[in-house]
Amino acid sequence: MAAVSLSSSPITQVSQIPTHTNLQPQLLTRLFLDLRGRRFEVDRETIMNLPESVLLCLFPNGLVLSRQSVALSDGGGDEEDEEVYGVDFDPECFSYVLSFFRNASETFYGTATSPGLLSAQQHLLEGSPNDFNPAGSQNPLLSKQAIIVLREELEYFSIPPRDGAAATDQNGIANEPLVDIKRRSGDYLMEKRNIFTALQRNVNKENNVAEQHLIDMLCMSGFDREDEWGFRALEPSRCCISSIALVLLKTGINHHPNGDKPVDVDQHQMATAQKLLLFWRKPARKCWWDGIDIELPGSDEGAAKTVKLWARRVWTLELSLV
Repeated sequence: MAAVSLSSSPITQVSQIPTHTNLQPQLLTRLFLDLRGRRFEVDRETIMNLPESVLLCLFPNGLVLSRQSVALSDGGGDEEDEEVYGVDFDPECFSYVLSFFRNASETFYGTATSPGLLSAQQHLLEGSPNDFNPAGSQNPLLSKQAIIVLREELEYFSIPPRDGAAATDQNGIANEPLVDIKRRSGDYLMEKRNIFTALQRNVNKENNVAEQHLIDMLCMSGFDREDEWGFRALEPSRCCISSIALVLLKTGINHHPNGDKPVDVDQHQMATAQKLLLFWRKPARKCWWDGIDIELPGSDEGAAKTVKLWARRVWTLELSLV
């Protein structure tokens, strides 16, 4: 057998190009978002703490929080280029969510100058378990701040009187009187800010026990029956209203004024709160139709009229831990 020369060896024929020793993608430390023309700079941890349902609205096609290109580049990895993500989401709603989560986190964990609630309930994490009170380390409600997230997507349809001027053309485009009715119907719904009115109306009409139980559970866990949406706005160029309400979960952990007594736990309330852990990272949705007759006052476009208003409401319920 003839000897193989080094020059013809398949090993030596491979060009010796330096290989990159670090092929791990670099995690982005912050994101630059453009929400309908308004810029936000948000750190990675804040994004990761947002509710799943809100993230799906912000990034319906998903979001990659790393950049492989930086890891494969020749140096310059320490300098993060500004890459702006365009997002079709209401900037005021985003500000409301960020502010609520930031305030809740500072109250629970404290700041550089003020201790939070967590420091006063450390002994609950160290308590010995029993049949009625499992170890604190097994209960995330003792070590995390829980926030109930309730969203509503309301799509409405206005049915004008048949004898009116409101109509559509041969292409299905609404004329000005019909556009005016839709606009005023939206204004009417915007004023109805109470969270539970529509669902309670549906309960009374259908005698739906499950829906009544949902209202009762939410009101035992942090909401009030007269609560209003924390944010509510018409979507641009659509007959749609987006609403969201955020409340701190009522866990039954009692912090007494002035620290006169150690922090204790109402176990009955804690058991109710733990039921909502079913919705942690698992948003639940409910959809129903709601039809009512409304009286629209007169306007420059016409006289007062009665309009049939149908609304398709989609609720999303979720629990977030920060």
